[in-house]
Amino acid sequence: QVQLVESGGGLVQVGGSLRLSCAASGRTFSSYAMGWFRQAPGKEREFVAAISRSGGRTYYADSVKGRFTISRDNAKNAVYLQGNGLKPEDTAEYYCAASKSPLYSGSRYPADFGSWGQGTQVTVSS
Repeated sequence: QVQLVESGGGLVQVGGSLRLSCAASGRTFSSYAMGWFRQAPGKEREFVAAISRSGGRTYYADSVKGRFTISRDNAKNAVYLQGNGLKPEDTAEYYCAASKSPLYSGSRYPADFGSWGQGTQVTVSS
């Protein structure tokens, strides 16, 4: 299992940018597809983006497509989420997660991810 720690959240104005980082511990980081999810107060956790083990494939929720970019650096055991053109509706706690299966094929269900970080808060103010 991999342990995950998110960072980089904060307060940003509408239209601004933010880069979230997720540091992973464990020797098998490159064996996992990685995802970012978010959860706003009173709402269910929702898929934001995911990236394959090699980084060759990426997946995005329609709500962030064209504004967010997920990337990873397997040499550094890290995954990133760059958000541009932020909107008030992007306000949420953001979590990174590792896929349960090495055969990840783009699932957007939280149940298909087995390791979670503690979250980092992103607040977009207008």
